[in-house]
Amino acid sequence: MSILQFQDWLQTPQGCYLLEWEQGQLDRIVADIFGYNAVQLGLPGIDLLGANRMPHRLRCAPEGGEVRANPFELPFASGSLDLVLLPHVLEFSAHPHRVLREVERVLVPEGSLVISGFNPFSMWGVRRLAARSRANMPWRGQYRSAMRIRDWLTLLGFEVQGNGFGCYAPPVISPRWLERCRFMDRAGTRWWPVLGAAYLLHGVKRVQGMRLITPHWRDRKATSKRLSPVAQRDGGTRKTQ
Repeated sequence: MSILQFQDWLQTPQGCYLLEWEQGQLDRIVADIFGYNAVQLGLPGIDLLGANRMPHRLRCAPEGGEVRANPFELPFASGSLDLVLLPHVLEFSAHPHRVLREVERVLVPEGSLVISGFNPFSMWGVRRLAARSRANMPWRGQYRSAMRIRDWLTLLGFEVQGNGFGCYAPPVISPRWLERCRFMDRAGTRWWPVLGAAYLLHGVKRVQGMRLITPHWRDRKATSKRLSPVAQRDGGTRKTQ
C-alpha cells in the first residue's frame, strides 16, 4: 500500500473529518515538546508538526518528503531525535514492530513519540470488518487497539503519558450527513470516550538508571563573585588582588 493513497483519501469528506480532529490534538501535544530535531514519518504532503517549535523539522517517507526512507530503516543516528510522529504508519506497515524498534533507537533519552491510529472498537472498525479484503482506503489497514500499542511501547521502555480518542460520527460518505452527526463528537467524549474512530498516544522514552544532572547555578554564581579581582589603591598606585 502506498502511503500516498492514504494521503489522497484524507482529502475526501471522511478524511477531512478525521484530519481536522487529529491536527487539533497534535497541535496541542507537540507545542509543548521541546528539543532540536523532530521527524514526521509518513504523509509527506501534510505538515502535522506545524505547531512544534523545534529548529529542525523533517518529513520522512518512502515516497516524497525531505528524506526518503522506510520507517523501519531510518537514516538517522542513534539517539539523535527529540520527537518522532507516526501518523497512521503502524496500521499500514507490514513491519509495525520493526518500526517501533527503529523509532526507539533514534530517539534520545526522554524523547517523545506520538502515534495516531484507527480504533478497531468503533463504528469505523466495524465498517472495516464488513469491507472486503480488497477494499479501498482506509479499510484495508490492520487496525490495532490503543491498548495493544500501549503494551508494545511499554515493552520497549516507553512511558505512555497521555492518550485521546475522537471522531465519533459513523463512517458516512456524505459531507451533509457527517455534519449532521457532529453532535456525536460532543456526546461521545463524555459518554463513550474509548469508542472514537481514531486515537492518539504520547509516549516518552525512558532509560533505566539515567538521571539528568543540572548545573548548580547559585553555587557557580557565588564562586564567581568570591574569586573576582578587587582593585585597590596604594599610594596612588592601582593594584589588583
